[in-house]
Order: sequence, then structure tokens, then C-alpha cells
Amino acid sequence: MLSLLLEREDAFLSGEEISRRLNCSRTAIWKHIKELRKEGYQIEARPKSGYRLVYRPDRVAPEELKPHLRTRSFGRRMQYQECVPSTQLLAHEWAKEGAEEGSLVITEEQTDGKGRMNRIWHSPPHSGIWMSLVLRPPIPVTEAPQLTLMASVAVTRTLRRETGLDVTIKWPNDLLVGGKKICGILTELRGEQDRVQYVVLGIGINVNVTPDFLPKELESIATSLAIEGGRTFQRPLLIAAILKELEEVYEGYLDHGFEPIRILWEEAAGMLGRIITAQTPEGPRRGEAVGLASSGALLLKTEEGTLPVYSSDIQI
Repeated sequence: MLSLLLEREDAFLSGEEISRRLNCSRTAIWKHIKELRKEGYQIEARPKSGYRLVYRPDRVAPEELKPHLRTRSFGRRMQYQECVPSTQLLAHEWAKEGAEEGSLVITEEQTDGKGRMNRIWHSPPHSGIWMSLVLRPPIPVTEAPQLTLMASVAVTRTLRRETGLDVTIKWPNDLLVGGKKICGILTELRGEQDRVQYVVLGIGINVNVTPDFLPKELESIATSLAIEGGRTFQRPLLIAAILKELEEVYEGYLDHGFEPIRILWEEAAGMLGRIITAQTPEGPRRGEAVGLASSGALLLKTEEGTLPVYSSDIQI
């Protein structure tokens, strides 16, 4: 029903045509119109003219996303729910059941969103992009961390292009604007021996989150595209653009390896050349962030020499 109304844009669509194309009764049409209105759509009904879509709420449901998709596989199979505990958990379940590569879980709100190291990810309703993508890359388990860096590059390139904001990458999985976090990327995998069985790539972006929705403890370290850009953004358009860029960068990674990703990551990183402290298992290490190793490890120039950092919290 919604797809038909979207086809006509501002024009009326007769009940007769809707009935014919959907093979349903006038009573069923009216029932579906009522359901759409409950979702926030404003639909004008005029005798002898039919129905016309007047207003569309900002939703990330499949019927809103699919008209904008330009991908071959990413997002073509989709699970959507208004509210879920975590898209990561649902994507893991789907992947175990055999979900194809590119399958997407997306929601309007998470009640138990996950960040790195099991931190809570704040996911207010109808204001962000909260999604998880199933990947099945033919790579060794040891190379799986490179996928986080690959996704960071793809999302950064998209957000810079679509918003005009100076988005930078903070190793290993954060995107920043003005030093504050606007996006987190979480990569989780299931492997067998030396091969990856599947990867769940979670992406959380504060899009139209307002200061009122940011907890007090996050005000100094987190922001949103709307706060920084001074305007709201259409989430379905952003999601479609991200999936297109991510698919292209991912395919390039599979074809050409990590080296092109490493170069692009270093160009987009906002922390290189700066003094940082890395909290490593061996204790804190302080030095200058100088680049990425071929493995994806962060290279830290210290008084003891240049050290690779594989897993760490970073303070700039």
C-alpha cells in the first residue's frame, strides 16, 4: 500500500486502482490506511479521487529503505522491528540460521544496545541508525579485525559526502566530529579453525539525536550529525548511501587486500601525529600515533621504539 502511494508522490491514487493492483477489497484498503496512519503517515482520503500521501514520518522500515537501495546484496534481505534489545543479537541468530551475506537487521530503537567491550550503546528512538549486517568473508580469523577498519573507512566517506561534516576516525572503531563521538562500529565473529564462518558488523550512528536525548554523562564526549550540522537528515537516504559505499569498499577489500584500506584509513584518521595513551594488557603506553600496520594494529612511536597496539582503549 505504501509503495503504491509513494509511486504517485503528491497525486491521488483511486481506490479502484489500489484494489486492482493489490487484489484486495475496499474494506481491506481502509484497514491498511488506518494502520499506516497509526505509524505516523498522514493520508488524505477524498471521494471520487482516492488517497494521497501528505506526510511521511522519518522511519527506517523496509518500505522506506528499499526504494533508495542501489546495492547488489547489502540490505536486500532485511529484518525490521520497531524496538529490539540489540540488532547484534538478532543478526547473530539469523546468521546461525543461514542468513546470506548482506542480510541486514535494523530498528528504530534499541533497549540494550552493545558497544565495544560490552559497553552500553545509547539508542534513543527514531533518531539514529542502529543496524547490523551479516558478512561471510573468505578470510582467516586473524584478519577479521581489519573489517572494523574497512567499515570505518566506508562510513566516514559516506558521512563526509552526505553531510559535509569533517568526520574523522579514532582507532579502532569510533567516528568523531569535533572530537566527539557520532558513530561506533562493532565487529563480532564466529569462526571455525582458521576460517571465519560469519561476521556481524554493527553500526550505530547518532543522526538526529538532540541534546535532550543525550545522557548528562555523554554530553562532553558524544554528539550527533544534527547537532553538528544544524539540521536533520533523512535516515533512509543515509542508510542506503552507507550500504552502497560499504558494499563497494568491502568488495575492493576482498579483491585487493588490506593495503588500500590502510591508506584510506590513514587519510581519514584524525589522531595520527598526536600523542596518545593506549591502555594495553601490559599497562599504559604513551607515544605518537603514526599509522597502521599491515595487520591493522595501531603503530605507536614511543621512547622504546615503534610498538604495535592490537587491542586497547585510546586517550588522545
